[in-house]
Amino acid sequence: MSNQIEMKNTRILIVDDNRNIHSDFRQILLKSNAGSEKLEEAKEAIFGQATVKTSPALEIDSAYDGHEALEKTLEAERNGTPYAMAFVDMRMEAQWNGLDTIENLWRVQPNLQIAICTAYSDYSWTQIIERLGETDKLLIIKKPFDNIEVRQTACSLIEKWHLLNKLEQIVQQRTEQIQQTRDTAVFVLASLAESRDPETGEHLERIRSYCHILAEELRENSIYSEWIDDEFIENLYRSSPLHDIGKIGIPDSILLKPGTLSEREFSIMKQHSLIGAEALSKTTMNTSGENFLSMATEIAKYHHECFDGSGYPEGLRGKEIPLSARIVTLADVYDALTSSRVYKPAFKAEIAYLMIKEERGRHFDPVVVDAFLARIDDFLKIRMLTQTQSQAEAVI
Repeated sequence: MSNQIEMKNTRILIVDDNRNIHSDFRQILLKSNAGSEKLEEAKEAIFGQATVKTSPALEIDSAYDGHEALEKTLEAERNGTPYAMAFVDMRMEAQWNGLDTIENLWRVQPNLQIAICTAYSDYSWTQIIERLGETDKLLIIKKPFDNIEVRQTACSLIEKWHLLNKLEQIVQQRTEQIQQTRDTAVFVLASLAESRDPETGEHLERIRSYCHILAEELRENSIYSEWIDDEFIENLYRSSPLHDIGKIGIPDSILLKPGTLSEREFSIMKQHSLIGAEALSKTTMNTSGENFLSMATEIAKYHHECFDGSGYPEGLRGKEIPLSARIVTLADVYDALTSSRVYKPAFKAEIAYLMIKEERGRHFDPVVVDAFLARIDDFLKIRMLTQTQSQAEAVI
């Protein structure tokens, strides 16, 4: 088994307008490196084998005012070689003093560990905290420097930077795992409702793919671009499969009826939008920070509303209908038209295209229809990728 250890970031930035101070830091910190190397050489001579170095060489860089420090920090971030810590002088003759410099450095690299170097009482600790906020990324060392204090400060803050970034990586990995588990659970839940209907799981896959296509087109080429960002598109992709979750509360005799529904039966069928919204709303109240569930609630409730006000459950008109629901409405109807159902065969894609186009401004938001017309080729590709043999199109 290898005796290797993970290489740590040991990059240090010295920010001071006094060049002699830079020489002092280098002498103190690089001398520490030399001593560590001699110790490792002694270990190797005694034990007769190479040992693992526990004190990697420090990399020291210099900046002589706050602006230069910011430029170097920006460059380091761009190159993927960030500084682990910085020694920043409090009193500098340039435009930025130490606190100005730290504020700007943290805007670029929020995790940068800082040691403020001062020989004056320019600011009290209370004033510093009022300016920079309560933080554990900040220490103070006094001039003239104590060599041991400088070395201990550097080693401690470097180790802290390393542990903090390691923790963030672990949190990110766990968060991604939780998101994947959650998305899988949501899709399984949606599939449970669909399993009572002859529609297949491909229906849910197509719905969210169609919605993703429409949302991207609307973001790029529509009056809705300012309302659609990455978060909106991601939430729409996650929540759209839940649009018909309320069907789980509809009796099979109505849900699976091959013929035309009676007025009473259709009244019961329409309740699925309210059933789904109520169930999702209760979930949302017990869950913090899940915006996609809030969107799923509005989609479940309003995806049968029509742009001209003739839909249900509330007869909303135009932009009274949430944008997410307007998008899902078109995606859902298109997939229903091009899929076989218990009450009808599948229409050819060309016929479905014309039917959607004719309902512009009536059933559908005209802007969403325009996005559909612009991306019809992408719809057809999704259709072909997910279509199964049991959903072969009938010629009408």
